[in-house]
Amino acid sequence: MSKKKKTSSIKEKIFPKEGGNIIDIAPFISRRAVDRVMSGTFDEVDETALYEAQEIIYRAWESAGRKQRVQLAREALGISPDCADAYVLLAEESAASLDDAMELYKKGVDAGERVLGKSAFADDVGYFWVILEARPYMRAREGLAQCLWDKGEHEEAILHYKDMLRLNPDDNQGIRYICMSCLLELDRYDELWDLLSDYAGDDDTYWLYTKALVSFRREGDSEGSVTLLEKAVDANPHVPSYLLGTKKISRRLPEYVGIGDESEALVYAAANVDTWKKTPGVLDWLAVRNRLL
Repeated sequence: MSKKKKTSSIKEKIFPKEGGNIIDIAPFISRRAVDRVMSGTFDEVDETALYEAQEIIYRAWESAGRKQRVQLAREALGISPDCADAYVLLAEESAASLDDAMELYKKGVDAGERVLGKSAFADDVGYFWVILEARPYMRAREGLAQCLWDKGEHEEAILHYKDMLRLNPDDNQGIRYICMSCLLELDRYDELWDLLSDYAGDDDTYWLYTKALVSFRREGDSEGSVTLLEKAVDANPHVPSYLLGTKKISRRLPEYVGIGDESEALVYAAANVDTWKKTPGVLDWLAVRNRLL
């Protein structure tokens, strides 16, 4: 039986309940509090109020009703204006426009920076998701980058995504997949190859087919591009049929996809078929090589 995952995005978005008991306040009252005392900015962040506000956000995430989630997010901000996740929730649930959402995400990023303090961006690079109190900041920054992309500010959006990968190269949020799609859309293949190389161990359908595509653009029908295509077909043999048009890409995508099955192939093809089509010769190459595999 194949594994199942949501289709809402290539990555699976997870909002773990990162605290719930009084003992979990420790990550919030951390060495960063000492850093803020030393820098003279301690009074800017009320750690106890922030923890209380974050607990309300956990309740909001578990709430089934949008109205209640919005109400709880506003309640959290009333307790602590430094609760970045509250701004994120409001951006997702209550923003009337893209500009409104962007403003809320910006406030979330600013709040996250206040909570973390300047030292985190010097001392904790590479470990941001490990640090519990950095996660709201990373969620807000992801939302801000998406808004920038949607507004056509592509360069700034990509800079955000790349910097998030610098801060957290383990990429628990799946930012590399978003960045990959952005670079594909802009035909920035050298940068994309660098990104693919940074995560050479990834072996999922989306990553492998994209790597085969980029390799073909760089090298043509080479031993390297053929090897990558073989790996991609092994991961999901259904993709070529959708890319080549022998199977129709439905407008209505499945809510869930199974790893390696047709639903995953459909989702990948729907998102990437135009990129394959605009690459000269790649579909002919795919058709020939797919028959030989």
